[in-house]
Amino acid sequence: MILLAALTACDGAIIDAPSPVSGNETESAEVTSTGAGVAFNSERNAYFGDLHVHTGLSFDAYLGNVRTLPEDAYRFARGETITHANGMPVRLLGPPLDFVAVTDHAEYLGAMREANDPARRLSKDPLAAGLFSENPAEANAAFFRVLARYRANDMPEGFKAPDVIGRAWGIVQDAAEKYNEPGRFTTFVGYEFTSEPGGLNLHRNVLFRSATVPEFPFAALESEDPEDLWKKMEQWREEGADALAIPHNSNGSDGIMFELVRRNDEPMDADYAALRMRNEPLVEITQVKGTSDTHPILSPNDEWSDFELMEKRVGSNGDVTNFRGSYVRQALKDGLLLQETDGFNPFRFGFVGSSDTHNSAPGSVEEANYFSKAGVVDGTAELRSSVPPDRATTRPDGTPNSREASKPDQSWSSAGLVGVWAESNTRDMIFDALRRKETFATSGPRIKVRFFAGYDLAGEGGVIPESIAQMDAQAVPMGGDLSYLEDKAPEFFVWGLRDPSSAFLQRAQIVKGWVEDGQSREQVFDVACADGGTVDPETFRCPDNFAMVDLATCTPTPFKGDVALRTLWQDPTFDPDQRAFYYVRILENPTCRWSTWDAIRNGTPPNPTLHPVIQERAWSSPIWYEPGPT
Repeated sequence: MILLAALTACDGAIIDAPSPVSGNETESAEVTSTGAGVAFNSERNAYFGDLHVHTGLSFDAYLGNVRTLPEDAYRFARGETITHANGMPVRLLGPPLDFVAVTDHAEYLGAMREANDPARRLSKDPLAAGLFSENPAEANAAFFRVLARYRANDMPEGFKAPDVIGRAWGIVQDAAEKYNEPGRFTTFVGYEFTSEPGGLNLHRNVLFRSATVPEFPFAALESEDPEDLWKKMEQWREEGADALAIPHNSNGSDGIMFELVRRNDEPMDADYAALRMRNEPLVEITQVKGTSDTHPILSPNDEWSDFELMEKRVGSNGDVTNFRGSYVRQALKDGLLLQETDGFNPFRFGFVGSSDTHNSAPGSVEEANYFSKAGVVDGTAELRSSVPPDRATTRPDGTPNSREASKPDQSWSSAGLVGVWAESNTRDMIFDALRRKETFATSGPRIKVRFFAGYDLAGEGGVIPESIAQMDAQAVPMGGDLSYLEDKAPEFFVWGLRDPSSAFLQRAQIVKGWVEDGQSREQVFDVACADGGTVDPETFRCPDNFAMVDLATCTPTPFKGDVALRTLWQDPTFDPDQRAFYYVRILENPTCRWSTWDAIRNGTPPNPTLHPVIQERAWSSPIWYEPGPT
């Protein structure tokens, strides 16, 4: 059994310690101290964070009665209690996070806060009249008036005035500097580029490496084309402000996030792909508004593809109809085809997860401690349709009424987090890990995942190397490229470690995509099974471990699942001439979804239109295999 190296103390304080391959702390790891007294581990530690966080500086969060600010978000991430928009105290149930970026919307940044400040001129703007009235009818009418102007991109100039944006941007920077504590807690200056052409989603979070940032964020009010954002980032980089963009909620883009033409309808080319990958090497694969890994329509043979799906467009209540272009796995496959036919790949993404909280609550991903996303809009179980209206204990006809069924927030997820493998908990080391894509995503639990690919990794007798140093010398980690080696088939090292506060692990899988006869294909392989199970060589599936959940109490079946899963795997379908990608997916045993926890607390049967249980999971970034000369 693999033993857990102590990465956090009982009180949640961060301790830099080696992360094992075989179980015990590796003796060969170079653990030193930097000049600033920050521990440095050459074999890298797993750090968990949230890179998608909104506070009361965001236009929509403030309208949801969120009044907390970036300082509050950092305090929450460090384990302190803050006040929810409903007035209730909220805090993390688990240990503090290791790193956080506050990413408030650049569009009208801080404007709603100033519109509610009698000392600021925006409070005198006619559009603000009644918006914060104590008369509910007056405030509601004003809210919809503002919303209509916002969606029509017709907000008064004062709401985007440089002095308004500048004051809020200063608050973002000051909070990040105040709470950044190298070696213990890392903060990044960031913001969200909120592009919604035609009401469709092209949102990106922009993350800066250091305190050197531009005077103002580049907002979608200047251009909705992400290509213009990337060009601006190139300019910033030349001026000393390095940054990354991370797209999110491709699932709600209705096919445009990964479409196969540029936004100006010009064809993609190698220059476009290089520009995109320099500035956008990662994608957010899971968050509160659903998971963007794949969809049953795109992956009908993946039994676990129906996971926390949100099938509504972001920013509207319209249904998504174009699934291709909306999900990451298909984008990876399309990228392989483009590489094969045109010699470039604009979709070589690593994976992260984050929360998209609009409650200043980074890392608030516990199913049993769910308070949703958007302040007073969904801050109660009734508002998010997990219990009947008026908190009744039964539904008259057993099913949700039309109002309940139409609410998109019932399909929202209590997710997610980003994990990185970095030498130290500092801005430079974590940013470097993000840049090289040595990252993984989780749907909430702090599952650790390592993934390497190389040749001749097994020693004599098939023994797996005992240290990460050996892996680094012989293999490439997640996010890397593995080149063809004549007469050799690659070996893949997979290691997953349970979050001790969450469920036991059920199985480890490798998702493969490849190109064959001019078509992209995919297959999911189980590679390690819990409870002593072995993979069926015909179906590539583990036996069912019959882990279940008592829906009356959310108690899981005892003595099922493993603390850790570990294997060295070879692809039984490997063809050295086929371009391919591989990534790991680790599945927990089933546990109650947040909506079921809400129902239990209300004495109500779970909403029958929602999944009562889910299988929390983690995804590694892919490794790409490049074939040799033909």
